[in-house]
Amino acid sequence: MQLIIVTGLSGAGKSQAINCLEDLGYYCIDNMPPALINNFIELAGRGKTAIEKAALVVDVRGGEFFNDTKLFLEELKKQEQETEYKIIFLEADPKVLIRRYNETRRTHPLSDGGSTEDGIKKEIALLSEIRKTADFVIDTSNMKSARLKQEIKAIIDSDKNSDTFMINIKSFGYKYGIPLDADLVFDMRFIPNPFYVATLKPLSGNNKKVQEFVMKHEESKKFVETASRLIDDMIPCYIREGKYHLNLAFGCTGGHHRSVTMANVFAEKFKAEGRSITLEHRDL
Repeated sequence: MQLIIVTGLSGAGKSQAINCLEDLGYYCIDNMPPALINNFIELAGRGKTAIEKAALVVDVRGGEFFNDTKLFLEELKKQEQETEYKIIFLEADPKVLIRRYNETRRTHPLSDGGSTEDGIKKEIALLSEIRKTADFVIDTSNMKSARLKQEIKAIIDSDKNSDTFMINIKSFGYKYGIPLDADLVFDMRFIPNPFYVATLKPLSGNNKKVQEFVMKHEESKKFVETASRLIDDMIPCYIREGKYHLNLAFGCTGGHHRSVTMANVFAEKFKAEGRSITLEHRDL
């Protein structure tokens, strides 16, 4: 059986993740007490309608049962040949979690009538050991549902040593702020600006004429070559550390010309290499 265990902080998007896994053909159970998971695995393997793929949400809502999680994981490792499993841990910045709780007017399961912030602090401490054992950690602070779905899909077909590695590429304008979720930010303002060419000003980096203008400069070509080597060298290191995605951001003044062109160039490069990518032009 292929088993996905979804856990993490309350409000971080576990329900959305399990909905995505259900769409991908997984038999899903929310709020599964860890003590019952072995029984579930045993029952799921019986009969003609054996379950081949399952996804279970395990979190602090399990109350005292949640304390059994560590013992369950140790037991599951012994059965690794029979049950292939991955642990996905979802988290978000505490400020984001507080905002989400305020918007939904729900009570945090560990607040005990106190503040949401106190409940989140307790939960972070309680889940610290499980977070260390997770195969994948996803920070959903600045992530939309569609993006989370892409991340989950990338995980399904990958493992720590796989070539499946999601590269998320984003162009942006500095006048509107740097993307908060970026791992690497590249400043494209060293390249001559098409904005000051009358015929190119109303166009964007999605236009072939703008792309030709940006890429005809020697510094642009050298940057692509140098940055490509850097990123290619870093990806195996990220995979070794259990990180399966990389967020690249390319910025220029307004986010219309140079950053868009360069984001497109790298998107095409990685796509040609067979890598999984997403591409977003934030400020177009």
